[in-house]
Amino acid sequence: MIKISGLTKRYDDKYVVKNADALFPLGQVTSIIGPNGAGKSTLLSMASRLTNSDAGAVVIGDRPLEQWESADLAKRLSVLRQSNNINMRFTVRELVAFGRFPYSQGRLTDEDNQIIDRALYHLNIAKLQDRFIDQLSGGQRQMAFIAMIVAQDTDYIFLDEPLNNLDIKHSVDIMSTLKKLADKHNKAVVIVIHDINFASCYSDNIVAMKRGEVIKSGDVDDVIQEEVLSEIYEIPFMVRNIDGSRISLYY
Repeated sequence: MIKISGLTKRYDDKYVVKNADALFPLGQVTSIIGPNGAGKSTLLSMASRLTNSDAGAVVIGDRPLEQWESADLAKRLSVLRQSNNINMRFTVRELVAFGRFPYSQGRLTDEDNQIIDRALYHLNIAKLQDRFIDQLSGGQRQMAFIAMIVAQDTDYIFLDEPLNNLDIKHSVDIMSTLKKLADKHNKAVVIVIHDINFASCYSDNIVAMKRGEVIKSGDVDDVIQEEVLSEIYEIPFMVRNIDGSRISLYY
């Protein structure tokens, strides 16, 4: 489990994240929701040591974040950021192989190649493995980047807005894959996501943020409530139970 306590980040006198608490359990999908500027990405960056915090603590497993050596942390925690720009021309398989770097340092073993094969299979892109990244659609590219994270084979997987600019099919495919990673492989999958209904249908836990603060966190039934969502997004919400899922209506 990852435990976040009192995490805070500010620039000058403006708080981006203020005194945030959250839990990211193994074997579960946790979605971080909230409007633009809520501090979602900054919270994820601080929890993964990509951004320094001003106060608070992050504990990964039984060890504070600052005590982890970078090489060891890369075998426990993988991160996919919003912007993934590659200036060199790589095939899909070459990109996914980067996920094995913490283990092989670029010298791939038979075990590494087997893990790469499984990641390509999980994301249903094995047939694309010899194509170049710049030849892919936006959805296929995102699948390839997520396959790279899957190949890193960490206990904790952080993804910052993985559904950006994706159509419905690719969004469903990605969320289904992430849910399987949590359920079947005991991964803690943490995603920043804007689509509330995807968060509701595929998550075990939700962290809801507004203006840098965690307003509500807990399981889906606790957070996907009309009064909670209306407060966070400042528009009226209706929540309905449809086939066992809590669906938000806000149009």
